Amino acid sequence: MPVRIALCAGEASGDLLGAGLIDELRKRFPDAEFAGIGGPRMRAAGLDAWFDAQELAVMGLAEVLAHLPRLLTLRKTFRQRVLDWQPDVFIGIDAPDFNLGVEKWLKTRGIRTVHYVSPSVWAWRESRAERIGESADCVLCLFPMEPPIYARHGVDAVFVGHPLADEIPLTPDHDVARARLGVTGDARVLAVLPGSRLGEIRRMLPVFLDAAALLSQATPDLRLLIPAANNECRVAIDAELATRSDGALHARVLDGDAQDAMIASDAVLLASGTAALEAMLCKRPMVIGHRIAPLTYRIVKAFGLLKSAHVSLPNVLAREALVPELLQDECTPQNLATAVGHWLDDADAVDALLPRFDAIHRELKQDASARAAEAIASMLATGPVR
Repeated sequence: MPVRIALCAGEASGDLLGAGLIDELRKRFPDAEFAGIGGPRMRAAGLDAWFDAQELAVMGLAEVLAHLPRLLTLRKTFRQRVLDWQPDVFIGIDAPDFNLGVEKWLKTRGIRTVHYVSPSVWAWRESRAERIGESADCVLCLFPMEPPIYARHGVDAVFVGHPLADEIPLTPDHDVARARLGVTGDARVLAVLPGSRLGEIRRMLPVFLDAAALLSQATPDLRLLIPAANNECRVAIDAELATRSDGALHARVLDGDAQDAMIASDAVLLASGTAALEAMLCKRPMVIGHRIAPLTYRIVKAFGLLKSAHVSLPNVLAREALVPELLQDECTPQNLATAVGHWLDDADAVDALLPRFDAIHRELKQDASARAAEAIASMLATGPVR
């Protein structure tokens, strides 16, 4: 009987991970059957998609509450269909709010489970690792500091590396990226990434543009590249730019192209998140600026919920402050402009930073999809449970 592998990915990044994993698993199990929830890349790789990944792509508390009845019905229907199909393993890809519950339900019914992409247990409540182990027989981790945390809680976890580190060259071509985006001459370029969610854009883009306006006073040829993750984000970005009628900012909004924008830039100004990791892999100096709702911030501080000394992945992975993190009250236009200006004006500082980025890139470059597939194959080698 062919190996059956059920998967669930809930957004574009998970769809990309899932497609790479399916390709590698098929090399090891040529007759395997793949089914579950995925997007266009996973379908192209051979997934029989019972539901589309977009059905899980709900962001924000209000949106989640509005969609909660539908999501609960979908989860109930999906997990029962997986159980009826009796796969050899179920792989939940990221989307922990949805997948961990499905995994736990299936695990108690004898289905082996894997969770691919660990939640940030290094930053928020390490004790979650034990509860994640109640859902997943194995956790596939993107970062090297994660498996030791799980080991402390008796949970099997494997470092597989980060797919972005496999995708992005160790030496990205700055000139090619500039030519591709039509950046001419010796203009200084600042890539501005205020986030991929509308709430983030509305909160962070105004302060980022204020900082860029201050920078442009000292650097009149400064050009901004602002990638928009999707059309909704572009509308929000265009709306904010439309309020800037003085013409002092030379800004261009891109449809996607975030990697090219970063590689083409002289520096990057961004909100914290995966974009910081991507900027590091693109070997660009950066400044992280981020604000969350004041009440949320007070709760985080009062209860000591943030366990890491740093919030951005470059600093977390380096275990020191390689790049500035300006958070909450420190995230002001003047502070951001000063920090970005340091990278624009001090070539020696940039030259000292890049070897550190290169070392972290090499540590993360592990052929993640192949290593993840190998870990799953080792699990399946113990024999079927169905």
